[in-house]
Amino acid sequence: MSLSDLAGAVSGAIYRQIGRANGRVQRHRPLAVDVLENETSYLVVLDAPGAGADDVQVRYLEGTVRVHIDRFRQFHDGYEMRFPGRGMTLEGEADLPDDALVEPDAGTATLTESGALRIEIPKQAAVDDVEIEEAVEPGADGIAIDD
Repeated sequence: MSLSDLAGAVSGAIYRQIGRANGRVQRHRPLAVDVLENETSYLVVLDAPGAGADDVQVRYLEGTVRVHIDRFRQFHDGYEMRFPGRGMTLEGEADLPDDALVEPDAGTATLTESGALRIEIPKQAAVDDVEIEEAVEPGADGIAIDD
């Protein structure tokens, strides 16, 4: 083995280790998330590059939207993996406002071609204000009532 071959082997090993470390950091760093609101729904948007629809799990629990993504690497004929830097497991979550009343079973998740995951959760229909009249009991206002 020549000195050049040894240097190439060492640099390749170091490069792969840096890539694996980068992938582990991605696994433990939550996905960036935007929470938007309009009159009828909340919209949660996360970046999910390289994910397919079957890779994504979305859960709603007690006001929090949780996303878990298990991506897979595509192998390319004639290429060797030099820097495995993308994390294969990604997670993120978004808390909706404390006063949010939603219908999570009616929510939809869409994975766009550019890799954005859009989760739309409709708000519960507004309850009509019901006017309640206060009943006045006889004698409650201090007025004597003749029997």
